[in-house]
Amino acid sequence: MGIVIIRQDGKIPKWKEVLEAISPSTKIYSYLEEHPKEKITMAVVWKHPEGVLQHYPNLKCIASAGAGVDFIFDDPDLPKNIAVTRVVDPLLVSDMSEFVIALVFNHLKNLGTYKADQINNDWNPTAYKPINDATIGIMGMGKLGIYTARDLRQFGFRVQGWANSPKQLDGIKTFVGSKELSVFLKNTSILVCLLPLTMETTGILNRTLFQQLPKEAFIINVARGAHLVDADLLEQLDKGHLSGASLDVFHNEPLPKEHPFWNHPKVHITPHIASVSHPGSVVPQIMENYTRLQTGQPLLNRVDILKGY
Repeated sequence: MGIVIIRQDGKIPKWKEVLEAISPSTKIYSYLEEHPKEKITMAVVWKHPEGVLQHYPNLKCIASAGAGVDFIFDDPDLPKNIAVTRVVDPLLVSDMSEFVIALVFNHLKNLGTYKADQINNDWNPTAYKPINDATIGIMGMGKLGIYTARDLRQFGFRVQGWANSPKQLDGIKTFVGSKELSVFLKNTSILVCLLPLTMETTGILNRTLFQQLPKEAFIINVARGAHLVDADLLEQLDKGHLSGASLDVFHNEPLPKEHPFWNHPKVHITPHIASVSHPGSVVPQIMENYTRLQTGQPLLNRVDILKGY
């Protein structure tokens, strides 16, 4: 039995080092080296090459190295009837919350605008918005959304959420399902997308949704690029209905140099760095699942394949 690490970002050596340090007796392989595919029972993956997983005949678990799993289900050659797990890590959750809070204040206090003014030697004081002027709506009230909502409340923001199922949270009203989406959007001045990417949520940030937001609402997408219809966002920005957007995720990454987001004055770009898995933090739970796999125990953070999260 053994574990194979499959990713394409040059980080395999670091992940292998941490896995081996935690479990020296376990055989850990990079998919790029010669290894006995028939002995692999767990694959630790992040944006793996499509089709590569079908070469492991005794694979029993596909473990995402991060919180996201959409890239796994996007693989048309994904082996059937194999457990899929994801990472649920307090560090990832707090990193995401801190990043969203930074983007919210960046917007309210015009910091991005002042950076552009600095480049142009332009002294242009602009009225900022206080916390009391903002109602933050979070789409997706899983662990990330709930933690972020509670942190925002600590700053004094009005916060509301939208989810598939009811949530009971002190001081945070949650709207449920498609029937309550319009009411949720109506009073949201800063919209934060923290949804999982599923068939239902792909393209959800579109013209129809944007037009239900108040004029000059602001968009923050830190979930997945495929949630957003790029052309619809640009249209609503250029028409003045939306005041701006902070985007950390994109359909194609790195974002192509010719993409209009790069030079749009109302779009703030970051290179998918809102919340990054740290091997030392998440490897222990991956190895816990490897042990459970060997002993027939239920796996931690197992993904509902029908829901996609």
